Amino acid sequence: MSRVLRGALADLTPLREGAHYRRLWFGQAVSSIGQQMTAVAVAVQVYALTGSSFATGLVGLCSLVPLVTFGLYGGAIADTVDRRKLGLIGSAGLAAASAILAAQALLDLRQVAVLYCAVALQGAFFAISSPARSSMIPRLVPAEQLPAANALNTISMNLGLTVGPMLGGLLIGAYGFQAAYLVDTVAFAATLYAMWRLPAMRPERAPGVDADGRRGRASVLDGLRFLREQPNLRTSFLADLAAMIFGMPRALFPAIAAGFYGGDARTVGLLVGAPAVGALAGALFSGWIARVHRHGAAVLAAVTAWGLSIAAFGLTSGHLWLGLALLAVAGCADTVSMIFRNTMMQVAAPDEMRGRLQGIFIVVVAGGPRLGDFESGTVAALTTPAVSVISGGLACVACVLLLAARRPAFLRYDARHPPP
Repeated sequence: MSRVLRGALADLTPLREGAHYRRLWFGQAVSSIGQQMTAVAVAVQVYALTGSSFATGLVGLCSLVPLVTFGLYGGAIADTVDRRKLGLIGSAGLAAASAILAAQALLDLRQVAVLYCAVALQGAFFAISSPARSSMIPRLVPAEQLPAANALNTISMNLGLTVGPMLGGLLIGAYGFQAAYLVDTVAFAATLYAMWRLPAMRPERAPGVDADGRRGRASVLDGLRFLREQPNLRTSFLADLAAMIFGMPRALFPAIAAGFYGGDARTVGLLVGAPAVGALAGALFSGWIARVHRHGAAVLAAVTAWGLSIAAFGLTSGHLWLGLALLAVAGCADTVSMIFRNTMMQVAAPDEMRGRLQGIFIVVVAGGPRLGDFESGTVAALTTPAVSVISGGLACVACVLLLAARRPAFLRYDARHPPP
C-alpha cells in the first residue's frame, strides 16, 4: 500500500533540490491564494452594489479583452526581454491593481466602474507576466525534473483555487471587502521576493530573430496558423472552450448562494472552492492516467462528465453539500481533461511550436472562463440562475457530441502513435 501511495503522489524533488524554484513555487502559491480571494471579493461586491447577475458577469468580460490582447503577445515579449524583469513588472502591476481595489473599498466609493477598470488592469498584467513565469521553469530545474515541477505547479494553482475562495469568503463576512483586497496586496510580496532573488533570464536568440528582437507578430501568427492546420490539437482546444464557456457558472455563485441555499459570502467561497478541491484531488491521485492511451476519447469523456455534473448542480437548490460534491466532481473531471490535453499538445506538436501553443493555451484557459461569466450572467438575467446553470451544462455536452461526430479521428487518437 505504501508503494502504491508513493507512486501516486506528487514528486517533491524540485522543491527539495532547487532553492530558486522553491521560492518561486511558494511565492506563486501565496499570490494565487490572494488573487482568488480578490476574485471572490470583486464578484460579491459587484453583486452587492447592483443586485444583477448580468453586472457580475461583466466582470469576466472586462478582463477578457486585455487577457486576449496581451496574452497573444505575452510569449513573444518573454522571448525578447529578461524574463525575470518581466515577471517583476507583471507581479508589481498585479499588486498595484489589488491596492486600487483595497483603496476603493476603504473609501467606500461604491463605483462599479472602478472595479471593472481594476479587473481589466489585472488581466493585462497577468497576461504579460504569465508566459514569463512559465518559461522560467526549464531554467530552474533539470530536464528530468520538469514533469514533477509541472505537476507541482498544478498543485499550487489548485491550492490557490481551494484555499483562496474559502478564505476570501470568511474575510469578507468578518471584516468586509477591503480585508480580502489588502491581504491579496500583501501576498504579492512573496512573489516579488522570489522574482528578485532569481538570476537574470535573458532568452537565447532563436533562429529567425533579428538583432532588434523583432519576432512577436510573426511568432503569434505562425502559432495560430499551425494550430489551424492540426485537427486533433484544434479539437482539444475546442473541447476545453465548450466546457469553460457553457459549463462555467462562476459568475452566478453569489446569486446561487443566496437563492439556492440562503447563504452569504461564506457560501460563495465554498462554491468557488469546491471545483478546486476536486481538481486538487484529481491532480494528487492521477497515477492511473499513464495507463490510458486513447487520449482523445478520454478528453471528450472528461468534458462530458464536467457538463453533466454542472447540469446536475443546477438542480440542487436547498442541498448545499450535494451541490458542493457535484462541483468537486466537475473539478476532478476538468483536471483529467487538462492532463490529457497538455500531454497531447506536448507530444503531438513539434518542439519549435510548443512555446507559441502555450501562449495560445494561456489565452484559452484565462479567457474562456471570462466568456463563461458573460454567457451565464446573460442567460440568468434573461431567465433564472437555475436555468442558466442547467442549460449551460447540457450545452457543453451537446458540443462534445458535435465534436465527436465531426472529428471521429479524435476519438481514435492513440498516444502510442500520436498524429497531430
